[in-house]
Amino acid sequence: QVQLVESGGGSVQAGGSLMLSCAASGDTYSSYCMAWFRQAPGKEREGVAAISARGSATYYADSVKGRFAISRNNAKSTIYLQMNSLKPEDTAMYYCAAVSTNWVRCTPALLRGELNYWGQGTQVTVSS
Repeated sequence: QVQLVESGGGSVQAGGSLMLSCAASGDTYSSYCMAWFRQAPGKEREGVAAISARGSATYYADSVKGRFAISRNNAKSTIYLQMNSLKPEDTAMYYCAAVSTNWVRCTPALLRGELNYWGQGTQVTVSS
């Protein structure tokens, strides 16, 4: 079992920055590749970014590449999403997820929405 609690969301103007945090607990957390996905009203869920268990590999959706950065600190059991140059289209509920214990399977699983655990989400609102 992995429990996840997101924080750091809020309202920001376009061009601004936010850092989301995800506090993880559970014995197996550090063996999972972790990810952030988002869901906006009326839109499909989108896998935003993923990071391997040791943090050596990452994946980004084209829509956020160059603007967002995912990282993790396993000693603190925390995953981060640094979001820069935010756009109104980034407005969504952001969720942290434990995806897979196999990095090769992580991105395909994320894109198919095949997640093992996820949190309650944190809202990000970007105004123009």
